[in-house]
Amino acid sequence: MANNSLISDKMNAALNEQIGNEMSASMQYIAIAAYFDSEDLLELARHFYRQSEEERTHALRFLKFVVDAGASVEMGALPQPQNRFNLAEEAIQKALDGEITVTRQINALVDMATRENDHITHNFLQWFVTEQLEEVSSTSTLLKIVQRAGESNLLMVEEYLVRNGRLGAEPEASST
Repeated sequence: MANNSLISDKMNAALNEQIGNEMSASMQYIAIAAYFDSEDLLELARHFYRQSEEERTHALRFLKFVVDAGASVEMGALPQPQNRFNLAEEAIQKALDGEITVTRQINALVDMATRENDHITHNFLQWFVTEQLEEVSSTSTLLKIVQRAGESNLLMVEEYLVRNGRLGAEPEASST
């Protein structure tokens, strides 16, 4: 363990890498949002701008954990996001692929924490495990909706997003 850190150097490095992964996901979502914005699909753009903010918040959550654990934060360069898409379906498939990748990354961190008997990090990661289920599910749903609507009916997808609010949001409790 580095200095008085509660996590190993190896875990510290892996968490720093995940900070970059989350920031990279945020940038990819901005690129997807910009694509939809340029196509005047404002609800899809709004959805992906929100997703970008959520990924940035995840990165900051990891960063704060690393600092609180007494470890060091070291951020590296981020890869360039894909900026061009031919179809809405392609952009949303990119988002889904990204969520599946992040899920695998989180699972690998949980595995590492388990191997290292790092209960503090293991506990911290449980929120992300649950979050990734919601992220993959909601993005998969959006992809299916776009596939059903087809590229010529994306305004129906826009209407769906307005009618149903944020995809994957917790259902409200019934007042009856």
